[in-house]
Amino acid sequence: MEKQVNLTIDGRSVSVPAGMNLVDAAKTVGITIPVFCHHPKLKPVGMCRVCLVDVGRPQIDRATGQPVLNENGTPKIAFGPKLETACTTPVSEGMVVWGATEKVMSARKEIVEFLLTSHPLDCPVCDKGGECPLQNQTMEFGSGDSRFLLDEKSHAKKHYPLGELISLDRERCIQCARCVRFEDQVAGDPVIGFYNRGRKLEIATYSEPGFDSIFSGNTTDICPVGALTTNDFRFGARAWELKHKPSICNQCPVGCNITYDVRREAKSNGKVVVKRVMPRQNEEVNEIWICDKGRFTYGYSESPERLTQPLVRKNDELVPVSWDEALQTAAEKLQAAGKSVYSLVSGRLSLEDLYVVKTLTTQAKGNISLYSNMGGGEWVTRVGMTPGSDLSKLEKGSTILVFGSDLHEEAPIWWLRVKQAAERGVTLVNATARKMRLDNYASFNLSYAYGEEEKALRELFEGSSQAAKAVSGATDLVVFMGSDGMGQGQTSALAGLIAEGLVKTSHFGKPNNGLIPVWHNANDQGAYEMGIQPDETLADSISAAMALYVTGADPAGENPSLRDAMQKAGCVIVQDIFLTETAKMADVVLPSQAIMERNGTMVSGERRTQKFSAAVPAARNTKPDYEITTVLLEKLGGERLSVNIEELFSLVTKKEPNFKTASFNDLGATHEQWPLVGRNEVYYGGTGYENTYGLGVVLPLVTGESGMPRKTNMPDVLKPARNKWLALPVTHLYDQSLPVKTSLLKDRIANTLSLHPDDAEALKIENGAVVTLKLGKEEYEQKVMVSTDQPKGKLLVTRNCGVPVWQPESVEIAVTSTTQERGSL
Repeated sequence: MEKQVNLTIDGRSVSVPAGMNLVDAAKTVGITIPVFCHHPKLKPVGMCRVCLVDVGRPQIDRATGQPVLNENGTPKIAFGPKLETACTTPVSEGMVVWGATEKVMSARKEIVEFLLTSHPLDCPVCDKGGECPLQNQTMEFGSGDSRFLLDEKSHAKKHYPLGELISLDRERCIQCARCVRFEDQVAGDPVIGFYNRGRKLEIATYSEPGFDSIFSGNTTDICPVGALTTNDFRFGARAWELKHKPSICNQCPVGCNITYDVRREAKSNGKVVVKRVMPRQNEEVNEIWICDKGRFTYGYSESPERLTQPLVRKNDELVPVSWDEALQTAAEKLQAAGKSVYSLVSGRLSLEDLYVVKTLTTQAKGNISLYSNMGGGEWVTRVGMTPGSDLSKLEKGSTILVFGSDLHEEAPIWWLRVKQAAERGVTLVNATARKMRLDNYASFNLSYAYGEEEKALRELFEGSSQAAKAVSGATDLVVFMGSDGMGQGQTSALAGLIAEGLVKTSHFGKPNNGLIPVWHNANDQGAYEMGIQPDETLADSISAAMALYVTGADPAGENPSLRDAMQKAGCVIVQDIFLTETAKMADVVLPSQAIMERNGTMVSGERRTQKFSAAVPAARNTKPDYEITTVLLEKLGGERLSVNIEELFSLVTKKEPNFKTASFNDLGATHEQWPLVGRNEVYYGGTGYENTYGLGVVLPLVTGESGMPRKTNMPDVLKPARNKWLALPVTHLYDQSLPVKTSLLKDRIANTLSLHPDDAEALKIENGAVVTLKLGKEEYEQKVMVSTDQPKGKLLVTRNCGVPVWQPESVEIAVTSTTQERGSL
């Protein structure tokens, strides 16, 4: 247990852990000490001086080492001649602190006055107006007049783009260094810093492209003035005009808690639209941070390419029809298919969507599978994370094993939390086949060749190396399993091997132990918890189906072999928000809703069930997936289900064994979180939101021998034929998915192909050269990035970037141009 220190602040007794600073100590009892540079998630620096307080300490008798006492027996308190910065002063036993004396208030008044000498009077047009700490503290502590002339104010560039995402107003900057310190200490991306000195001191970016960090948007949240703004929100709305709608980010399996800030506006023809995405505090999930992909990819919901009318194929063309006609046509085709109905769902769907599609498939006596190129979730239900788990609670003696995953690209917030754990002293073992950002923080870096995953994993769980001892002998062990260079077959077998290792070392069934899969979609684990798994013979199943019912997936657009299989299916019914390649092949297309337009629940990779709610009215003539499927189910003679999310979730808890202990009310439970960074006092923690909507619930593990997952063998290593290359799938954060292509992130979309310099030399090509990749009957023309971070003799292919490599494949490369002839990378 941490040692407690007792002190007095403004006459109130305070007891806090040793080492805490005075600003945070005061906050625990509701006393506010103003700050600009201090942030509870950053190391204190004492730069702004607005937190000055009068500090007294017990006088100590040098001879005895005991406190000198007053006549009444209380310790005699000695105050120093100068005020002290509360953010850099740690608490000590018997300390007495005064934060509102005349001396203190005078100092604060002067600090605010000094800041305003170089600050523009932009409040009427500044994006921070209404949620600005400087504005608030000027009103509370500032002087009514100024001793400086307006003509002597410092002037600097007003709109300086640090990158395509963030703009800097150099006049407004107060040099608190919150943004610089966040990027250095938290994000691990020291890409911005101070330049020049004195009044000319300014923030500059040192990277190319500018402000090259996937966490850059967080600097705008913690900036205490309007110096940093996101380009999507700049001059877009005033803070008091916004309504705040809680939700869950669906861009990866972390399940970050977010808030959509929305308003009705004339330029959108009176529609309510999303103006920005902000983090919502959940210290066990994303703390108060979100990545830039989660922040900026909301615009797809307002795309003019959205489906807003049901479509039915007539005379070999898809034509708009009414909802009644489309649903009736779909129901008749499903009815005619009999037992040959095949439902294909994705982890983009909510639990309620999955449950209703599963119920419909059962009613039709058909089959259902999860469209995923990663497997193993059935093992996670038995050896995954358990209630009470929190990565931030891992300490020395614990181990985190990251196997086959580039967390920085696949699940950025998990990357942050693993990095922070390593910095706290947790042993980090990073096992990969290529260089990763996490290598810099690992205690042990284990490099293996692609195809040798099983050998490497057995060495870690059964070997005698120092890394193996750190794994098997850990107090607590958390394993992150990715799919770098692997497909569905490899990851399914790998998950079984990890589960075996966790059981042998007794690292499961207790908090902060278990397997966390780094899924490609937000609710893949939710599908597994319902017993919905990928189909190892998906192409055969599709081609044999009399009716193929696809919800939230685009198999035809991502895999040519599945596109060919779909041509053999009796009929195809598709639910989606866009006219995807799969939808173009359909007989019936039913327009569904985006996540910010509807309610639902999802399960993260840590098995945390969380709810989300509608932020904006749905696009015209669209319906949520669960409502569409509910109508089809009823037309097939099934039970009429409620379309109320709370009632549907209740059905899930009654019908699905893995959810039997969950309740909708529990999902909405909250408790006080530390640090207290709610918006009531934005100058302390920034403009992230306090969580009043719900922290979610981690599901208990499945136990017992019945229903044990079937172990599978690791597929044989693919050996390409002569003059062919082994192409391996990898994940990059900014892929060519629609949310990225329709956002400010579109200029940062990753290269599709990557090669080692030695391989590029063998092909006689340079960085940026164009090659034609031959995969089966298809050809794909792409640029190549040449990097020493790539393994020799392998071609790495980015998922979701135009080339359908979802598992190890044998491909042929034909050089189209040897140099960068078609633009820069």
